[in-house]
Amino acid sequence: MDRSDDFERGVLNRRAVLGDEWVDQSLGGTTQFNADFQDLVTRHAWLDIWGRPGLDVVTRRLLVLGMTMAAARWEEFELHCKATVRAGVPLEKIRETLMQGAIYCGVPAANTAFKITSKILRDEGLLPPPAPLTAGVRAAIHHTFSTPQLKVALQGQGTPVVLSHALGADLHLWDELAAALGEQHEVLRYDHRGHGGSAVPAGPYAQDDLVDDAARLILEWGRGPVVFIGLSMGGMVGQGLAVRHPELLSGLVIANSSARYPAEARAMWDQRIAAIEQGGLATIAEGTMERWFTPGFRAAQPEVVERTRQVLLRTPAAGYIACGRAVQSVDWLDRLAAVRAPTLVIAGAQDAGAPPAMSEAMAARIAGAQLTVLDSAHISVLEQPQAFLDAVRGFIGARCP
Repeated sequence: MDRSDDFERGVLNRRAVLGDEWVDQSLGGTTQFNADFQDLVTRHAWLDIWGRPGLDVVTRRLLVLGMTMAAARWEEFELHCKATVRAGVPLEKIRETLMQGAIYCGVPAANTAFKITSKILRDEGLLPPPAPLTAGVRAAIHHTFSTPQLKVALQGQGTPVVLSHALGADLHLWDELAAALGEQHEVLRYDHRGHGGSAVPAGPYAQDDLVDDAARLILEWGRGPVVFIGLSMGGMVGQGLAVRHPELLSGLVIANSSARYPAEARAMWDQRIAAIEQGGLATIAEGTMERWFTPGFRAAQPEVVERTRQVLLRTPAAGYIACGRAVQSVDWLDRLAAVRAPTLVIAGAQDAGAPPAMSEAMAARIAGAQLTVLDSAHISVLEQPQAFLDAVRGFIGARCP
């Protein structure tokens, strides 16, 4: 029979949040002078408050970071921040908590919090790679002059490259690839209409709407012809550009995409859109992550999966649905024989959403197209970033003028 008292139950919560080392040090170092205080804290803070059911533990952790930041209680901030990092809370959630604090606690407090957190991440071997804000490396953010306005990020110098993301993603899907390609190329990436920081005009949209967006974006940029790299929905846009605006392309990469859906897949889109209309994007988030990433990747890289999930959940439902109708109606397959741009088709060996057979069918219809199959599911640029980069670099270097 469990006969633990309130103190012992509070200790369990305290250990779960802060770890055994700190709790052992705190409780083992008490004296007759402060024992009652430690007892009070353990019972009331760690049982009565941390044990309440109204908030999940991650939310409570982040609230404590914000509150200790606001109060400039840096010793306690460091203690809880280290415990939060070690507990595996996604770094994006920690970062966004500190960013929120920059507004409500003040920039000096946020500066101190970022310094402390960066040191913790460095000590834990979790500090993300450098992202210098120096000229030529920093991504400059713009919007198109033409409408509907599209959010654009631009970086690097050299051969012009355009990156076009998947449905339910945004231009940050390409962060790592853009930084790597930016060493040799001028890279432009953008949010599709209905996504991220771009406008959300009334839908539904057609494939031609998305293709026209990409064409006016390239023309407004004035750097064409470009190497166009599109993944999933972005790959459909790339096919449309190659068919309708061949003069704008010097090369084409179609990744994890489709050129036509069978009838049963089109019916699936009706069901998915109906679910979103009734319950929002949360109704499809888990299934989407299961299609987008292999089980092994989801287990090994939970932060990447969670970050991708949050982007999906932030996508305007109206924009997703409107673009979903364009994806549902894609039908470029019979027109791909007209494509003259050098083309690389990238498939995911475990991609259920855009099976390798579809990539094979597209490559077979485009004269001279190269087919590369990666060991991934649908979002191959995140699951196999180095292999994706190597394939793209090799293709641009060998095939694109």
